[in-house]
Amino acid sequence: MNSLLQEQLSYDKTFDCVQCGYCLPACPTYETMERETHSPRGRINLVKMVAEGKASAEDLKEPIEKCLGCMACTTVCPTNVQYGEILESAKHVIDEHEEKSRPRKLVENFMFQRFFPSTAWMDSLGHATWLYQSSGLKKVSQRFGLTKRAPLHIHEFEAVLPEMPSPKRRKSRAGRYVRKRPATAKVAFFKGCIMDSVFYETNQNTMELLLRSGAEVVFPDQQTCCGALHAHSGKIDASVELAKRNIEAFEEESFDYIVNNAGGCGARLIEYPHLFEKGTDWHSRASAFAANVKDISEVLVDLDGLRFEQSVPRTVTYQPSCHLRNVQKVTAAPVALLEKVPGLTLKQMDRPEFCCGSAGIYNIVNYEEAMDILDVKMQDVCGVDPDGIVTSNPGCLLQMKLGVVREGAGDRMEAVHLVDVLMEADPQPKT
Repeated sequence: MNSLLQEQLSYDKTFDCVQCGYCLPACPTYETMERETHSPRGRINLVKMVAEGKASAEDLKEPIEKCLGCMACTTVCPTNVQYGEILESAKHVIDEHEEKSRPRKLVENFMFQRFFPSTAWMDSLGHATWLYQSSGLKKVSQRFGLTKRAPLHIHEFEAVLPEMPSPKRRKSRAGRYVRKRPATAKVAFFKGCIMDSVFYETNQNTMELLLRSGAEVVFPDQQTCCGALHAHSGKIDASVELAKRNIEAFEEESFDYIVNNAGGCGARLIEYPHLFEKGTDWHSRASAFAANVKDISEVLVDLDGLRFEQSVPRTVTYQPSCHLRNVQKVTAAPVALLEKVPGLTLKQMDRPEFCCGSAGIYNIVNYEEAMDILDVKMQDVCGVDPDGIVTSNPGCLLQMKLGVVREGAGDRMEAVHLVDVLMEADPQPKT
């Protein structure tokens, strides 16, 4: 047996799985694909077989790539299997063993090393999308079906993108926001790459909510991508480097909270300690960083500085981000905030914990499988028949917007971020 491969695959952790099957009903891909190899215990068994030389990395590839990484299995596992670590190790091994063409290597290098970690590139994406929307190109493209020629079903996601702010609007943001009266907390805001590029106004609303709650809000300029997409694609070394850059950026000052508004980003940030060996300086620094990471909903509940003035007469259902619920373990705070909004009626789905199928870029690279999962989710949503679907992660938000379109429900239903619902209720400082 290859001891190096066993170490790379987190082989020792696979023995925590007793193959009991408690994970099966919780796994979206097992439900929609109905194959043992596409269940958590099936994937763990494959990892073990590869580590023992009984199967190849190629055998592992398809089942692992079809995993959403939603971590729903970890919430029901009776033996506390560290499935996330096993999954990431498998993706890393697959990435290292896969033969790739030179063009693919160049594209991956650009996307993971230059595009996502770069504020300039992400802003450029936002500027280009704004130009596309505001110049009339979008209408022309849709009229003549030009976007349908794009690969990876991009045209479907393009159709549900929010309206982008102008470049002038993007440049208006200052580095520090301070209330006139003494602040009740000092908060650093983690902007995220997709959130700040595609959902810029939601980020602005997030900082405004924090200000109105009485906080001083700091926006560290040197922050970068959280590294979640890199880790999900097997680029562990790149993910580690991004973690170091973020830790350094947020160490420049002392904060009560490091706030994020994206379930996937927050999950990655609190997992930074797992990237470094215990007892090392970086592990200590990562642990201190992760201890302060909080979702916006948690911080707003903790600060308790808002009263909501405007009635929002709608019926909504809450779709929790898998990584917010299953990794960050945040369940009560978003619901508590929604229940404070006057006029808002909150109805729960039968299975709110079921993944929507977004999972980072899963819905792009595994489109058909993601749509099967989304269809299950939308059946649950339609059973509630809400005016709105509230969620708290950029991928989930786009996926749910797409789900609304696929159901032909765009005239009676919309998907919105939790933060934007709260802002619609005209929150004001309590004192």
